[in-house]
Amino acid sequence: MPRVTLRSETNPQGDIEITVTGLRPGEKLYEELLIGDDPKPTQHPRILKAHEKFVPWEQLQGQLHSLNLALSVNDVPVIRSFLQQLVTGYQPSDEVVDWVYLEQERQALNT
Repeated sequence: MPRVTLRSETNPQGDIEITVTGLRPGEKLYEELLIGDDPKPTQHPRILKAHEKFVPWEQLQGQLHSLNLALSVNDVPVIRSFLQQLVTGYQPSDEVVDWVYLEQERQALNT
């Protein structure tokens, strides 16, 4: 077992046992930072680089403003459409599970 020596008034012997218990649920051995499917090698064998697609800030800022407007009135179809445009690979299920939106739609049909 690895040991660390740290002496203090409460621990005059200075030995603290460290027990390795393994991964906890949800922990990872390594972190994947690349999203893309085509990482390129670098001079270091364990370091890869990526050229990810991105939206220029000016364009993204306008899209986020429009998304915020749709959120303020709970326009779920427009919100879903914006998310599909903004988030690569986002494919929402066909079913809407937003209870507030569903209730608003039900009330609109009854009036």
